[in-house]
Formats: sequence, C-alpha cells, structure tokens
Amino acid sequence: MFDILIAGVLLIALLPLLLIIALAIRLSSRGPALFVQQRAGKDGKPFGLYKFRTMRLDVDPFGPSPKSGEDPRLTRVGRWLREYSLDELPQLANIVEGDMSLVGPRPLYVSQMAEWNERQRRRLSVRPGLTGLAQISGRGALTREEKLERDVEYVERAGLRLDAAILLATLVQLCGRQGIYEQKYSQDETIRGEGTLERTERTTNVDKRP
Repeated sequence: MFDILIAGVLLIALLPLLLIIALAIRLSSRGPALFVQQRAGKDGKPFGLYKFRTMRLDVDPFGPSPKSGEDPRLTRVGRWLREYSLDELPQLANIVEGDMSLVGPRPLYVSQMAEWNERQRRRLSVRPGLTGLAQISGRGALTREEKLERDVEYVERAGLRLDAAILLATLVQLCGRQGIYEQKYSQDETIRGEGTLERTERTTNVDKRP
C-alpha cells in the first residue's frame, strides 16, 4: 500500500514531465513514446514492463545493451533519458498496478529464469523494484552474476530500513549519473576495444535494454 500510494503521488506530480518526455520522443524519432516488454515478476509471473523508448525504431530491440552513450542505436533524446534514468519513470504505473515495488530486484526477462540456479531464483520471492541493492552497488559495473547475488542478498535482508537506505542512495547515484552503461555483462565475457564483446566460455542471453 505504501508503494502504491507513493508511486501514485509521484505519477500525478510528474505528469507534466512525463508528457514533455513523451512529446520529445515522438518529435525526435519515428515510433511510439512508450515501450512495453514482458519481464518476470514475483514468483516468475510475466508482466508488461513500461519504459520510455530510447532506441530508434529500425534497430533490433533485442540486441545487446548499449555500452556507452555513443551507441548509434540510441536516439538523441533516448541517450539523455538513459543518462538520467528517466526512461524508467513509466514503471511507476507498474507499481500502481501491483506488479512492482519501489525497491526490489530489477525485473529481468522471463527466458533468463532458466539460467539461474536455485539460490539465484530466490530473487523471484519478492516483487521486482524500480531500484534495488544491485543498482546502488555498482549498477552497470557489476556482472550478471554479481547483480543476481546482490538481489538474493536483498531478499535475505529486506526491511524498511534497507529500503530507505537504497532509495536515498539511488537519489545520490542519479545525481552523479554513475554506472549508467553496462561494462561487462557476465563473468564469461570480456570486452575488446570499444564495446566489442567476446565470449570466453559459453554464450548467454544478454540483458537488453531497448
């Protein structure tokens, strides 16, 4: 109830900003302002995640996550939205609908659940969040495995005090624009040159952020 109340108030208060962002996206590139994608919610139940579209309409929405703001797939407005994490604001509606919380593990693809071990699947025992422990512990600087471990740690330590600390740290991090772009997706992956990826052991599904 607290999450729904806060998210509802924020949606109303930020409505002018949301409309301006939506208009900017529509005027600067072809396609809709909102992007809806299936993600795994509590207990693995799929739900439609709302985001502002940050990529051009003519690119593969399921490609690798951008490694920097210079990625040509990003629109001019989309690059700015990502750097300030404003593309995630529509997820306040997901919170009002009851699919997400303010704090919790970030919602990942339904298909990725098959890759997780028993411990990692514990992250599904709570609602996914707009922000979480992994996001304030390094965000894009963490590998997939490190993020999953932070998610499980959150489940084990969950409480109002931890949630408040995560929300405060998130605000500080947003001001510093830290860890926006993914540096290394997995422990099985190395980076050659500017964003060129090389699998060192096995191929895995990349966490895509259209």
